[in-house]
Amino acid sequence: MILKTQHRCFGGTVAYYSHYSDYCRSHMSFSIFLPPSQEPRPVLYFLSGLTCTPENFTVKAGVQRYAALYGLVIVAPDTSPRETGIPGESDRTDLGSGASFYLDAVTSPWREHYQMYSYITKELPQVIGENFAVLKDKQGIFGHSMGGHGALIAALKNPGQYLSVSAFAPISAPSLCEWGKRAFTTYLGEDVSLWGNYDASQLVKHNRLSSKILIDQGKADQFYQEQQLLPEVFQEACQEVGQPLELRFHEGYDHSYFMIASFIGEHLQHHIAILDPSTGEQS
Repeated sequence: MILKTQHRCFGGTVAYYSHYSDYCRSHMSFSIFLPPSQEPRPVLYFLSGLTCTPENFTVKAGVQRYAALYGLVIVAPDTSPRETGIPGESDRTDLGSGASFYLDAVTSPWREHYQMYSYITKELPQVIGENFAVLKDKQGIFGHSMGGHGALIAALKNPGQYLSVSAFAPISAPSLCEWGKRAFTTYLGEDVSLWGNYDASQLVKHNRLSSKILIDQGKADQFYQEQQLLPEVFQEACQEVGQPLELRFHEGYDHSYFMIASFIGEHLQHHIAILDPSTGEQS
C-alpha cells in the first residue's frame, strides 16, 4: 500500500492511498478520513457515482466535520479499475473507467479486471482492517447515484457485514433504466436472469435488512426526471416485504454534490445511531 498524500482535517487526517488489487488485477486507489480518536472506530464506506474518483466525495461533501464529531472512519474507493488496457475503456462516461456499477463482470474483456463487487465487499475491507484502527464488526455503507446502487446491493447481499446503509439519489432499479440496461448487458451479458443479482429492487424481496434504509432524492434531479433512478420502484419493493425505508424527496435539489453536502450530516447521524448508539446520543 502506497501513501500518496495526507492532510490534517478537523483534528483528524485525510489520506489518499493506492494498492494492488488481486480481484481487479490493477492498482486501485482510495481516500480515508481518520478521526481524532486513537481507539478503533466504526468504518463507513462511501461509493461514488459515474465518472467520479476518490477525490470528488472527499473534497466536496463536507463529511469530515461530522465524521470527526462522531468518530467515524470514512473510506471512499475509486469507482473502477483504471488504465487496464481494455479497448475503449475510457471512451464513454457510462461504461468502463469510472463506471463499474460495482458488480463482478462475467463478459470478456471486462471480467479480467472489473470485479468491483468483490473488491468493495471483500478485498477493500480486508485492506482497511489490516492497516487502520477500525472496528471490523461495525461497518456501514452509503453512496451516490451509481454508488447509491452499489451501496444498496452491497448491504442487501451482505446483511451481516454492513449494519447500516443509506444513499443519495441511487440508481434504484437498474434493470429498468437505460443506464442499468446498458451496463448490465455490457458486463453481465444478455441473460437477464443474472441482472437481478445486482438490482436492489429485486434483491430486497429476498434479502430484507433489520435496519432502516435512508434515501434522499432531489425533485429537480434531471436523472430522476429522466427515469434513470426510479426510487419509487425500490420503495414499492420494500413495502411488499416490510423492509424499513425512509425515502425523502426534496424540492429544488438536483443530482450534484450540493445536494449531498446539504444532507450529509443527517446521513452520518443515521449511520452512527446504528453503528455506535452511545456516540450518537452524546452528539
